[in-house]
Amino acid sequence: MASKPASSLPSVKISRRGARRLQDGHVWVYRSDIISANGAAPGAAVGVTDERGKFLGTALYSSASQIAIRMLSPRAVDDLTRLLRDRIQGAISYRERVVRDTDAYRVIFSEGDFLPGLIVDRYNDLLSIQALTQAMDAKPVRSVIVAELGERLKPGSIVERVDPRIRELEQLPARPSGLIQREFQGDIQPEKTSTVFTMNGVCFHYEALEGQKTGSFLDQRENYAAAARFAHGEALDVFCYQGGFALHLAQSCSKVTGVDSSRPALEVADRNATLNSREIEWVEANAFDLLRDYADAGRRCDTIVLDPPAFAKSKSTLETALRGYKELNLRALKMLRPGGILVTCCCSYHVSPAQYLDVVRISAQDVHRNLRIVENRGQAKDHPILLNVPETEYLKCIIAYVSS
Repeated sequence: MASKPASSLPSVKISRRGARRLQDGHVWVYRSDIISANGAAPGAAVGVTDERGKFLGTALYSSASQIAIRMLSPRAVDDLTRLLRDRIQGAISYRERVVRDTDAYRVIFSEGDFLPGLIVDRYNDLLSIQALTQAMDAKPVRSVIVAELGERLKPGSIVERVDPRIRELEQLPARPSGLIQREFQGDIQPEKTSTVFTMNGVCFHYEALEGQKTGSFLDQRENYAAAARFAHGEALDVFCYQGGFALHLAQSCSKVTGVDSSRPALEVADRNATLNSREIEWVEANAFDLLRDYADAGRRCDTIVLDPPAFAKSKSTLETALRGYKELNLRALKMLRPGGILVTCCCSYHVSPAQYLDVVRISAQDVHRNLRIVENRGQAKDHPILLNVPETEYLKCIIAYVSS
């Protein structure tokens, strides 16, 4: 699947503003900065030029997304297959350096691994992939990706997780999530879609075609271990999902309660607790209502974890999201005993680390609590952050000691 030489690639001309964005190190150009895209097919590799015709690099083009251009290289790419293979190998090598104490981690993190629009997660002997753009969904590209992953990692199965909303935005045909049939090591593997994986010595059930995202929250893996180091006494894990924090807290706490509004998630959490021989109380409830009820009833805790979903899906919802985060933190701080530990997380990219720290500060101020920051953390190292692409940094995790 060799791509055309740069001179014969479809050419996309971008505005001065778009060119400046690329020169500053970002890899996206928005549709509003496209001057012309003559002959560029959906998902095609294209040569990018500025208004004067100066060549700026090779990119992947989307005919539908507001992110029209995702840069691959500042140079001409004459063999796309080789580039894909090299970058997959590079992503795997990076994980071999930075991933510890787990057989579950993100193998490819889109722009963070210079493969924009591709997500690959490993859960023990299973791989889960997501193609988020027209280019990564193209059959020749998918074939290279699956072949290289199969050869390098030799999984029992590869499953594709489909996000219907993303496919609609990219104007891609609807397709269900499912097993990708593939021959590995000369043998046709059975239709394996479930396994057990381990993080920090804690075991989890994994069903490849169920759950949120690709099935688990790998970006919190290092934060789970950090929280367990400081947690003590009676602990409350709010928005616990399948029990990631709760199961880790149970190693050092006398009592752990996990709260989530999803019964299916709590059923998996309970299976995970059994798998690890842990006694955890699971409560199906709305987190805001339950925290208010607990606070009103005078319930106190020594450790509270807040790990809500993203409240700010866009800039337009930022103010509402900040109010929601403040309310959660304020209610949790009311319940914590002196000497308690607050682990508070935010996965909304549109909320900056400074803004979230300010939310926690104001919440503490409003309930007259003094906090010491024990650790100010982010996403796990298998979700690399590119300095010139701020969108690759999204997770905030603050661990604070309540001194009064």
